[in-house]
Amino acid sequence: MVDSTLIPVRFQVGDAVEVLDLGKAGHVRTPFYVRHRQGEVLQFCGYFLNPEALSVGDVSGPLVPLYRVRFRMKDLWPDEVRSDSDVLCIEIYDHWLQPATPSNTRTDHEHPQP
Repeated sequence: MVDSTLIPVRFQVGDAVEVLDLGKAGHVRTPFYVRHRQGEVLQFCGYFLNPEALSVGDVSGPLVPLYRVRFRMKDLWPDEVRSDSDVLCIEIYDHWLQPATPSNTRTDHEHPQP
């Protein structure tokens, strides 16, 4: 049975967010190349069951906010020549995000890609 509890929406369109690295093994919907990177919330997509729980048959969890987040491609792949207008948009669940602030800004050398 689905838990109809809604996890509160924490982010609004235009908010700067940073993607966390939750260290989860297996297939998760958050690619390595966006972890520890900052982006901008473009859209609140709605509430959905956590796909990480669904992948192991758990359909009892709360409904989790899903956001569409925009990243500048030159921030994701700094060694590539990119235009400022080149962006990647991806949907990310709330538990993978935190508010971006200058204190949690990281350089590419601090968090190398796996």
